[in-house]
Amino acid sequence: MTEPVISLRGVTAELGSRPVLRGIDLTVARGEVVALLGANGSGKSTAVRTIIGQVPVSAGEIELFGTPRRRFRDWARVGYVPQRTTAAGGVPATVTEIVSSGRLSRARFGVLGKADRAAVRGALELVGMADRAKDSVNALSGGQHQRVLIARALAAEPQLLIMDEPMAGVDLASQEVLARTLREQVAAGATVLLVLHELGPLEPLIDRAVVLRDGCVLHDGPPPPALGQHALPGHDHVHPHGPTRSGLLS
Repeated sequence: MTEPVISLRGVTAELGSRPVLRGIDLTVARGEVVALLGANGSGKSTAVRTIIGQVPVSAGEIELFGTPRRRFRDWARVGYVPQRTTAAGGVPATVTEIVSSGRLSRARFGVLGKADRAAVRGALELVGMADRAKDSVNALSGGQHQRVLIARALAAEPQLLIMDEPMAGVDLASQEVLARTLREQVAAGATVLLVLHELGPLEPLIDRAVVLRDGCVLHDGPPPPALGQHALPGHDHVHPHGPTRSGLLS
């Protein structure tokens, strides 16, 4: 068997003095699509932020592509889409400029060549934003911002995609575009770790669901039946007489 693309063993992390992850184990194999699920505050976003080095771990080991994260340098292999942000952070920029910034890790001496520009155009086409390439990102809707952020991650042609709630606050049309884009990446061999509030249109793509609760792994395996419609086992919305239809996680 090949080394897992992502491996967390006994990872503990705190925010301030508050424990957020309590010794979690998580592996993501090459070509696998894994959804991290859990209620707000369960630790799922913190888990992905430890993987990319934004949150330090106080115990445990993290490896990327078989290399301890503290020694991992090949970040062009990793595409990251953060949670609930705007594409330019308020800075005036065009759609192409934002997506091009995702290619700089592969560009020679930081200068985009012909292949780099082609990769940027391809990423924009994948997310259905090629017709907005010259527009200011400040003129975009929330769903379009999210598409631009995903195109920025795809521009580097990463082998691993880590996406933190990519569907949050996104209109249905953009959700369908993002689902189609992700299907194409998976078909091309990408490995994907998604933080999700609910499975929605991504449900057919998910190989495994890892459910966190209070910083611990509650479930690791196939998505529980009807997960896209019902509350999770052990979640606060599960009632003793059966699940509600109030949606997945709040």
